[in-house]
Amino acid sequence: MSVQPSWAQVTGDAPGVRPDAIVDLKTDEGIGLVKGQWRYSNVKLIDVDHHSPGADLAPSGPPNRTQDIDVHAGAADFDDSQWEQIKPAQLEERRSTGRLCFSWYRTSVTIPERVGSFDPTGSTVVFEVAIDDYAEVWVDGKLPLVLGQAGGQLIKGFNAPNRVVLTRNARPGQKIQLAVFGINGPLSNPPGNFIWVRSATLDFYKTNQIGSTQIVQTEIIKVDPSLDVIVSSDAKLEKLAGGFLFTEGPVWVPSTATTSGYLLFSDPNANTIYRWSPEGQVSVFRAKSGYSGFNVGEYQQPGSNGLTLDSKGRLTINQHGNRRVIRVEPRGNITVLADRYDGKRLNSPNDLVYRSDGALYFTDPPFGLPKAFDDPRKELPFSGVYCVKDGQVKLVSTDLDAPNGLALSPDEKTLYVNNWNDKRKVILRYDVNQDCTLSNSKLFFDMTNAPGSDALDGLKVDQIGNVYSTGPGGLWIISPEGKQLGLIKGPEDPHNMAWGDDDGKTLYITALTGLYRIRLNIPGVRP
Repeated sequence: MSVQPSWAQVTGDAPGVRPDAIVDLKTDEGIGLVKGQWRYSNVKLIDVDHHSPGADLAPSGPPNRTQDIDVHAGAADFDDSQWEQIKPAQLEERRSTGRLCFSWYRTSVTIPERVGSFDPTGSTVVFEVAIDDYAEVWVDGKLPLVLGQAGGQLIKGFNAPNRVVLTRNARPGQKIQLAVFGINGPLSNPPGNFIWVRSATLDFYKTNQIGSTQIVQTEIIKVDPSLDVIVSSDAKLEKLAGGFLFTEGPVWVPSTATTSGYLLFSDPNANTIYRWSPEGQVSVFRAKSGYSGFNVGEYQQPGSNGLTLDSKGRLTINQHGNRRVIRVEPRGNITVLADRYDGKRLNSPNDLVYRSDGALYFTDPPFGLPKAFDDPRKELPFSGVYCVKDGQVKLVSTDLDAPNGLALSPDEKTLYVNNWNDKRKVILRYDVNQDCTLSNSKLFFDMTNAPGSDALDGLKVDQIGNVYSTGPGGLWIISPEGKQLGLIKGPEDPHNMAWGDDDGKTLYITALTGLYRIRLNIPGVRP
């Protein structure tokens, strides 16, 4: 049965489930319980000096004049002591000037010893606020900006509530500073009404209720005793999200000073890159991720496939329909890293991996073309493995008819490449030369006669050199010597994976219509 795109779990806020306790910050009792005090300030637009866009797309061009707000009050240590103090009941008063206008509401909240009969220790706390008409929410001086985010700390929608996870491990006495920026809207047609707070609460949840996952049927098949070092016999797969068309190409984006880590993954059939956050949010990170041509309806997989990060954290994308490899620059513009070889268009770049010196390896089977191997648009007579180094696209292997997943060993001396072909389900290994060419091709592992219908797709390596490949029956774990150690089986056939979380020991798995994860004992090799 086909799955419709609208079934995918796409949210922009912490999921709204019933809390175990609520503190209403619009009541004297509620604000008193958390030792808060609302303060308010109008915001004015002021003229300021600035610069036009320069060649670097930054404000480095000729001087100009623009507008700014007169009060930037998001910082945790901002001094609001001279602002108007307002009682909780006054949050419903209409404020600011009307038309194009803005305002600030600030308060700190302290986690109490108890909320009624509920002990908040270790709980998840969500701040929910609905501003008439829009809001941005600063928490402890931070307003994370992530492409594709809708809601959370950013504007959710017209009079829609923002839901922000403040902590997943609440401690009585813990103090959190909130700053809410209110906006009158719609901005393109400013109304005559004013800004006010429709609701403001702290919602408390028992551990793991927000963004909670579903433990699913998991089978850990031990072929060799050394598998115990890698994965516990009682490890379980968790389902994080579902209802997609075909999940692929995940990459973990690590935490920064202002944002928590999150996972990006492709749905090449839906032509979309999604973002999953630990709060349980799934949002569209990049639409039209691989193709925007007028004939997109001819394609089964027009979108992006493999995703990775370079050493500077820049997202690199294999685009099926556009038949190229691109890098997204910090200011949003793209750089095409590869789209042709020997003057001919690539097939449809599939998976990719960076070497630490910046050399980029990628595979190029024709599965993104509407008729794959038989597509008349196919210009190259082979499916290659390529290396991009110093701006040059080098063909480094044509040994496989459908090269797919690839990964470098921890010392980067070996490149593994697997094959998507039901009649030749193999992984090859190559010696990697400094000029990024490959040599000494050898058969590393053969799954051709293994039970199961799936061919080979995603490929990754852990920090002690074990190789992980999707294949017939599940996720295969193979020693550096080419010996199968075990198999992880779940409810859906896996197709790719990425190491994630701060310690790199969580393996995120894209499997047909779902997104899963499992905790392992050994960290993986990450971008």
